[in-house]
Amino acid sequence: MLRSEAERLTRVIVCSPNKEYFLVENPKYHNIAEQADVEQAKKQHNTLKMTIRGFGAEVIDVGELQSHPNSVFTRDSALCTPQGYIRLRMGLESRRGEEKWMSQNLKELGEPFAGAIHPPGTVEGGDIILAGSVAFVGLSKRTNKKGVEQISALLQRMGYEIRAFPVPLPHFHLGGLMSLIGPQQILCCKNVFPSDFFKGFERIELECPLSISSNVSCLGNSELIIEASNEAAFKVLIKEGFKIHAINLSEFVKGEGGPTCLILPLERVA
Repeated sequence: MLRSEAERLTRVIVCSPNKEYFLVENPKYHNIAEQADVEQAKKQHNTLKMTIRGFGAEVIDVGELQSHPNSVFTRDSALCTPQGYIRLRMGLESRRGEEKWMSQNLKELGEPFAGAIHPPGTVEGGDIILAGSVAFVGLSKRTNKKGVEQISALLQRMGYEIRAFPVPLPHFHLGGLMSLIGPQQILCCKNVFPSDFFKGFERIELECPLSISSNVSCLGNSELIIEASNEAAFKVLIKEGFKIHAINLSEFVKGEGGPTCLILPLERVA
């Protein structure tokens, strides 16, 4: 189970790009900026999996969902919590159906069911960051007001304090603006959040020239995965004493995704 994204990662779900990620007739409909190179994407994803396994975590690789190129971004379709998984409801129309697919995968793995988001609510996993006693929630282009109300009620029953924030365009997920990188440490974009939003946490700020500048995946024990071109985050985090795994994920940046988007954490341990 998972209570904080800063705890040591022990089990994750990924979805290797084999076919569907490259079959994109209408990129705009799928929110994909540019067609990915097949061999490069496969190589980059393999490097990501090897890095996670090298840290000691179990990597569960599920098959792509037919006609859903974005199914490689496993983060968005479910949220794992201390009481089980919550089935989310995708805000991007072309991704509808990924929720049931991921729920079936989680059910087969024996994960307990802890609730679901229902129409007209929408919530995507990139808008939820669990941080110990606090759940940061993004009200965004992908997660609507009804969705925020539903996910907040579910998480409050688990003991989380909800801190919601309206995600400004052009960002479409809260995870593009902030990441939990330590038990009480937040990496975030400058001049975006109110001063009290991160009360109780240390705020590490950086300029955000990229849409994924603050999209950093925490492995635990001060080890982080960042996208290799993310120089702004690299310089700041090295200076702060973190061990950085910089991985070239350019072919997934083309799909508007970063490191956290490609990983659905199932279990973390303190």
